[in-house]
Amino acid sequence: MFALVDANSFYCSAEQVFRPDWRGKPIIVLSNNDGCIVAANRQAKEAGIQKFLPYFQVKELCARRGVIVCSSNYELYADLSSKMMNIIGRYAPEQHVYSIDESFLSFKNTYPAIKCLHSQGQLIRRAVWKEARLAVCVGIGETLTLAKIANHAAKKIEGYDGVCFISNEQERVSILQRIPVGDVWGIGRRISKKLEVMNIRTALQLASMPPALARKQFSIEIERTVRELNGQPCKVWDEVRADKKQIFSTRSVGERITDYESLLQALSKHVGIAAAKARKQGSNCKTMLLFASSSPHDERPVSYKAIVHFPYPTNCTLTLTKGMSDAALRLFRENVRYYRIGVGLIDLLSEKFNQFDLFNKPTSNPALMSTLDLINHRYGNDTVFLAAQGIEHKWAMRRDLLTPQYTTKWRCVPQIKC
Repeated sequence: MFALVDANSFYCSAEQVFRPDWRGKPIIVLSNNDGCIVAANRQAKEAGIQKFLPYFQVKELCARRGVIVCSSNYELYADLSSKMMNIIGRYAPEQHVYSIDESFLSFKNTYPAIKCLHSQGQLIRRAVWKEARLAVCVGIGETLTLAKIANHAAKKIEGYDGVCFISNEQERVSILQRIPVGDVWGIGRRISKKLEVMNIRTALQLASMPPALARKQFSIEIERTVRELNGQPCKVWDEVRADKKQIFSTRSVGERITDYESLLQALSKHVGIAAAKARKQGSNCKTMLLFASSSPHDERPVSYKAIVHFPYPTNCTLTLTKGMSDAALRLFRENVRYYRIGVGLIDLLSEKFNQFDLFNKPTSNPALMSTLDLINHRYGNDTVFLAAQGIEHKWAMRRDLLTPQYTTKWRCVPQIKC
């Protein structure tokens, strides 16, 4: 048996942890530079606020309906996520953190130590609320896909009270026939439209599809999904999230960039972010893409790109930054007000199969990079960084509605007055 523990509207819930007076009130969280709505709790949706809309379009509506608006407080979310995952991990022998607010658990060979999985799910839910003040839902099933389905039911279907355990065939059929096929894990919008043309509109109808036909019409992944919906385990931790083939770090800036030095700093910042992601998944980069552009809403929008090839695959921030510095001049133009900057590592190779070059000496420093990542993981992002990033980032993203970083900055630690 597997369980999926998922936080409810995580970004919004995290904002309420240190603001009890916000609980039960409509809250939305905005994207970088306070652009679009990336999270909205149930109360906000009931007030007519939809996710992914530009904030300026609903700003007046939010004011009329008393919606609390927050900038993305990534530091707070990451810290609370880590705390939540540590709590969840105590209740099963195996854990796989799937995303910032989702974690899979395996209950294999836990009976009779854990006699009732439904009670275990309720215990997890109570513990996370008691220790982290985050509301979660727990879905339990024979496969990872059924656990995901059960989690969806725990959130959306009345009567489950936050915990759903698909323990028998009757329960499985009852839940699958109430879930649209587009809500099944791994079924995207394009595939769901094609399935609807085939008159497959519910998860139960998808489960009734012959696996061989699913493979022929779509792919082996859809065949695995069909089998998993029928209780046949086909997916494992390593296959749940494969390594990325490309890694990008891109962002619009809070204040337009007009000088070369600021452009260099912004690109250096993104190189550091992308390099850290590559090291985390154990990948080296052979080719790097740099790009910078003005706003698409400008009268004459422009965009520039540069490709950097490395003689030896690397994930070293120093090496990647040097390659960026040599190519950045190709992106800069006078009188261009740059709005969006980005870096892409587009030719990734696994560290396990690193091919050495007879004529080029490796310039990477794995020990230094490991130390860099360890310090930044322990004390927060950019505790240690390359001087090329600069100190004062006038171009940094705008977060005008940012709440205090209660758990990562001393000056933001909540004060208790007795």
